Order: sequence, then C-alpha cells, then structure tokens
Amino acid sequence: MVEIGKVNKLKIVKKSDFGLFLDGGDDGEILLPKRYVPADYDLDGELEVFIYVDSEDRLIATTETPLAKVGEFASLRVVSLSSVGAFLDWGLPKDLFLPFAEKTRALRVGENCLVYLYVDNTGRICASMRVDRYIDKNPSEYTAGQSVDLIIARQTELGINAIINGRHWGILFSNEVFERLIPGQKIKGYIKQVRTDGKIDLALHKTGTAGADDIAEKILRALNDEDGYLEINDKTSAEIIYDYFGVSKKKYKIALGGLYKKRLITVDEDGIRLVPQKK
Repeated sequence: MVEIGKVNKLKIVKKSDFGLFLDGGDDGEILLPKRYVPADYDLDGELEVFIYVDSEDRLIATTETPLAKVGEFASLRVVSLSSVGAFLDWGLPKDLFLPFAEKTRALRVGENCLVYLYVDNTGRICASMRVDRYIDKNPSEYTAGQSVDLIIARQTELGINAIINGRHWGILFSNEVFERLIPGQKIKGYIKQVRTDGKIDLALHKTGTAGADDIAEKILRALNDEDGYLEINDKTSAEIIYDYFGVSKKKYKIALGGLYKKRLITVDEDGIRLVPQKK
C-alpha cells in the first residue's frame, strides 16, 4: 500500500498515451501523467514519486516536490476562500484544502498561515492550523548547544514559540531576539537548555565559548575586508552592532574581549584595529 502525501518508490507497470502506470499494490495502478515522466526512465525500473489525490479523488503520482508533505509543518499561502474552508498553494496543481473546522482564525487571500499536513478519514490530504494537536508531547532528548531546525510559530508574552525539528515546542525569549521573525519562517537555531519541566529554551546563536568563537571569526573577516579597521568598538550602540554582525552587544563584547586577550586586535576610542602579525 502506498503512503498518501509522501514520496514512494514504485515499480513501473506499463506505458500509455497518458503517461506511466505504477504499481500501487493494494491501491491498484497509479498514473504518473505524461508531463511528469522523466526522459531517462527504465520501463522495467522504479521511480520515486509523490502520491496525492487529484480533483476526481483518484490517486495520482508526480515527480514534482510539494512545499510540504504529510506529517510536516509549513507556512503556505492562501489562494482562495469558501464556505467550507480555505485552499492553500503547496506547489502542486491541485490546491491543498484547509477545512473550516481546522482554521483557528479568519484568513485573507494572499496571506500565509502555519499548518500541519494530515490525511483525513476519506484519504484526502488536508491542512490544519491547529498545530498544537500535532506537536510531540513526549520528552525530548536535546542537549545544550545542539544545532536544530526551527519554524517560527507565534508571539507570546515571553517571546516567540518555534517548532523544533518538526516535533517539539521551544521558545526564543524576546530580550534575546534582535531581528524580525515571521511566522512560518525556517531558520537555524540552538538548544539553550531543556528545563526540568521539559520546556525548551532556544537561542538563535551558539552560546558560550563556541558562540564567541564564531562571532570572533566574523569580526576578523570584517577587519580584513576593511583594511584592518572598523569603527565599531565596545561602546558602539547595540543597534549598529546587530545591523553589522547580527548578534547582541553582549555577545559582541565577549568575542571582542577574546580577540583582545589573544592580542589579535586593539580596542581604541574610535574603533578596533587588527594587530599586525609577525611573519
């Protein structure tokens, strides 16, 4: 049996004027329309295809990759609204259905909404804005400093909730975020800590020595690009530092102190300078 809403590796059964028919096991033969058939296919071979349901509720195959698959979270654009729900652009000819009961707020055509993709009891691929329902409630096994993939979800009183590796909730605290984050945005982040209650604190940059080392490398590269001088020292405003390096002033000063102790730079009233290295 094929997995609807996911990529399947299926054997080619036969060729027709309409395309290729693939072996869907208990689901019968599945058409891969002619426009999606690769030029170098082997009639006795297999193809990796995405399986979904067409406008006539038949299983159909495509070699195109959708913006999201079943079991994933994604930010998708609203293309139309109706009395029964909304329809989203997910990169395939047939728009993705968001049932009215799965909406959590009013939507407008053209805006994006964060959704989870699932298969309903009729075998149809649908979207849900009720993302909390699909977050993994089991304890996580993350470690401090671990690099993770984040999907920005929503603003709260404490900060910004984000989905970690498509599974768990985490939070970026407002006083540690110095850039505009948009719901649905995919970014890299780091585990700051897993608290005793299981809640997870996140950071956009590495913490501790490793994070300072990364920032120090950026500073050195910038100095080299600017002939060894930058008009940005430890007294520069946090806004200018963030605009230039994308980090907080606190982390910038830690990295600056490390470079100064290694005698790689001097910190002067008007900026910072590279120390000429002996050959």
